[in-house]
Amino acid sequence: MTFNLKSLCCFCSVMIMLCVAPVSASTQAKAGDPVPLQVEKWEVLDIDLVTQATTKNPFVAQVNAYFTHQATGKKQTVPIVFNGEHHWLLRFSAAQIGDWHYQIEGDVPELNGVKGVVQVVANDDPSNHGAMVLSPDNKQAFAYEDGSEYFLLGYELDWLFALDYSNDKDTPKSEHLLSRIKEHGFNHVVMNVYAHDVSWQKDPKLAAHPEHEFGGRQDIYPFLGSNEHPDFSGLNVAFFQKLDRSIQLLHDKRMVSHLMIYVWNKMVSWPDMNSDADNMYFDYVVKRYQAFPNIVWDISKEALFYGRADEAYIKGRIERLRSMNHFNRLVTVHDFNYCAKYPEQVDFISTQDWGYDIYNRMLNVRKRFADKVIYNIEHGGYESAPYEVFPGDYTDPEVVLRRNWLTIFAGVYSTYYWQANAWNVIIYNPFEQVDPSAHPKFSYFSAMAAFFERFTFSSFTPVPGKNGSGYTMVDEQDTYLIYVSKDNFQMSRGNWYLMPEGKEPNRTMQWFNTLTGEMTEASDIEKGQLFISPWRGSADAILISQVVE
Repeated sequence: MTFNLKSLCCFCSVMIMLCVAPVSASTQAKAGDPVPLQVEKWEVLDIDLVTQATTKNPFVAQVNAYFTHQATGKKQTVPIVFNGEHHWLLRFSAAQIGDWHYQIEGDVPELNGVKGVVQVVANDDPSNHGAMVLSPDNKQAFAYEDGSEYFLLGYELDWLFALDYSNDKDTPKSEHLLSRIKEHGFNHVVMNVYAHDVSWQKDPKLAAHPEHEFGGRQDIYPFLGSNEHPDFSGLNVAFFQKLDRSIQLLHDKRMVSHLMIYVWNKMVSWPDMNSDADNMYFDYVVKRYQAFPNIVWDISKEALFYGRADEAYIKGRIERLRSMNHFNRLVTVHDFNYCAKYPEQVDFISTQDWGYDIYNRMLNVRKRFADKVIYNIEHGGYESAPYEVFPGDYTDPEVVLRRNWLTIFAGVYSTYYWQANAWNVIIYNPFEQVDPSAHPKFSYFSAMAAFFERFTFSSFTPVPGKNGSGYTMVDEQDTYLIYVSKDNFQMSRGNWYLMPEGKEPNRTMQWFNTLTGEMTEASDIEKGQLFISPWRGSADAILISQVVE
């Protein structure tokens, strides 16, 4: 393997590497006062360490860099992983500025005792808020590490790892697609480390457009060999170097990588559960990617489906992950039954629910787990596309949008699926397709994201007792948000409906169009007011009512 600087990138302050010769372990070990490397807070630093000798079974070598913050004494363990030939990767990030001194210890003699200093400096990028964490102020909400609001708006893109795999130099397709996704408000990409192919029947139209088919490739595989002829004796370093690019690109765009380590129904040749090869793969993924602030761990997509894994295996994987999750990234399992049975094992509940009555179903889950954040990772709404990939139960764009809104109005985060992105089929330039009717309705979610920039989601609580013929949320300032279907003739009569108990404040009302993002001017609520959406019959809307100070 030839060390490729571009494969690990050197984006100014985004990802700083040793841009001169790679650090030689032996040379650095002799340097009594090494020059500090520098990285910005919440950015990622890759340090390339080179040894002379060959290490037996390098993928299972236990090597760590032990960092100490000079001013506070805070400790941080950072795993080091084999990166091909004689190269080892030390990937570091930090939330605390100042000098971090490290020393390496482990199974590789040439690396033992190697010391260095990393200087973490202030980050002047206002878009970088650190990792996705649990809110310290609301047990059922997420936040960013700096305390700012994180309104999770999920996007399924399972095969992202494959999109630019054939391009050794750059990631133009990923760059283009992720830019389109990001500019429409999505900030949380649900993806697989690896998936091979789908088992369901493929749309015949796809055969004429092989550029959109990313499943079934034998040249992409995380182990040695191929999916058809696997060799579990080692890992394919090139695969992970290319996955690095995807995770880094997401980080650069301030998008979370919700990384599903396993998937059982995508025709993957996996090693036996709990085998040496299984542990080698699992440990390597966790060690290699945990320094990225935008990582969220998901043990497996649909973890207990398809008759492969059992509860004991998933429990063991969680425990194994947590034992080496030194950066404390959030952990979940894409399996509601497991999360519901063992909520103490996960940081947030992931649910998959295709039920027609999605609002009440999500409301019940939220009530049942009042001390947990709930994330509906899959609600059965898969927006139609030029190819029929996997239609689920709902394909109409407005219906898919409504299911997301109703999930959110139940106080639960949600995910969007477009059939030409979610799985093996990827139209990576969707708005450059000739037929505009085939373009995805990303704009619907632009409106949603903009709405929750104005109204802080984590400040609102569902109040089903005041739903009437809509769906109601309220915050501590007595601001009401009432979701009203386009099928409603009217929502209610009179300002009594919006009156807090024991008070009669003056209130305003205005309407928000969920399809276009248009918002009416605020007007006073009058006695006997009819609450009729200006888009009745054409678009679902949200009635917004605020107290006049």
